[in-house]
Amino acid sequence: MKIQPLEFEKPVLELEAKLEDIRKQLQGHDLDLDPEVQSIAESIQATRRDIYENLTAWQRVQIARHIQRPFFLDYVQLAFTDFVELHGDRLFGDDASMPAGLATIGEKRCIVIGQQKGRDVKENLLRNFGSPHPEGYRKALRLMRMAEKFRLPVVTLIDTPGAYPGVGAEERHIAEAIAVNLREMMLLKTPIVTVVIGEGGSGGALGIGVSDRVLMMENAYYSVISPEGCAAILWKHRKHAPEAAAALKIDAPSLLKLGLIDGIVPEPLGGAHRDYSTAATSLKTSILNALGEVSKLSTDKMLNQRYDKFRRMGVISE
Repeated sequence: MKIQPLEFEKPVLELEAKLEDIRKQLQGHDLDLDPEVQSIAESIQATRRDIYENLTAWQRVQIARHIQRPFFLDYVQLAFTDFVELHGDRLFGDDASMPAGLATIGEKRCIVIGQQKGRDVKENLLRNFGSPHPEGYRKALRLMRMAEKFRLPVVTLIDTPGAYPGVGAEERHIAEAIAVNLREMMLLKTPIVTVVIGEGGSGGALGIGVSDRVLMMENAYYSVISPEGCAAILWKHRKHAPEAAAALKIDAPSLLKLGLIDGIVPEPLGGAHRDYSTAATSLKTSILNALGEVSKLSTDKMLNQRYDKFRRMGVISE
C-alpha cells in the first residue's frame, strides 16, 4: 500500500525521491554507490524521527485524520479474535457508524464498541463519516448492560469527529442519548477501558468514553471542539486551526500532563497507518494491561475511582 504523505513530511519525500533516482541510475550499470545509498537511507530515518519526535498539536490532528489510518474494524480484526457483531438498539434501528459486539482480547471475553469511518464515498455514506446517530449510542448502552449482566469487561474505541448533528438525529434526541450514556457508564458495574484511536470529537466521543481507564493512541486527539470550529469562533477564520489546536491542548502528551487521560499507546514511527500490525499489537497490550489493573479492584472501589476520576477534571487552583 502506497502511503499518502502529509504536508509536513515533504523533507522525507525529497530524500526518498533522491534515493529512488540513485537506484534507477544503478540499474544496468556497474556502479558502486552503496555508501551513498546507505547514507541517504539513514538520513530518511533520521529526518522522519526528527519530525515525529517534535510534532505540533495540529500535525497530530492531521495524522489522526489520515485516510489510511487503521479504523475500528481494522483493530478488531488485528487485536481481537472471535468477533461477533450485534445489531440494533431495540428502539429504532441499527447504526453502521457504531459497530459493536462480542469479542476476545488475549484470553478475555469482552464487549467491544467503536466508531467506524469509511475510506471511500460509498463506505462513508454507509458509516455516516464516523458520526453516530442516537441509535448508535443506545445500541452501545444496550450492549454495555449486557456486559454487566454477564460480567464481561467493556472496551470502547473512539474515532469520531462528533455525533451527527442532523435534523433526524435531533428529532430522535441525540443529546439525551449521549447524556444517558454518560450517567449509565458512570454506574456500570463492570470494568470499562477506552482508547481514542483517531479523532475524539466532543460529546460524540464522550458518549462511549466514560471509563475506568482512558488511553490515547500517540497521534490521536481528544477535544471539546475541532480546531477548525474553535478557530472560526475565536479567530473568525478556519485558517487559524493550527493555533487553535495548540491552545486547546488536544494532543495525547498534553492531555496526559493535565490528567485527562491515563496513558498513551505508542505508535510506529511515522504513525499507525505505516504499520497496522505493530499499532494493533501496541493497542492490544495497553488494553490488556489496563483491564488487568481494573479487574483487581472490588466493584465498589472501581466505581468510586471512576467517579472521582471524572470529578477531578476541570478543577483548577490558582
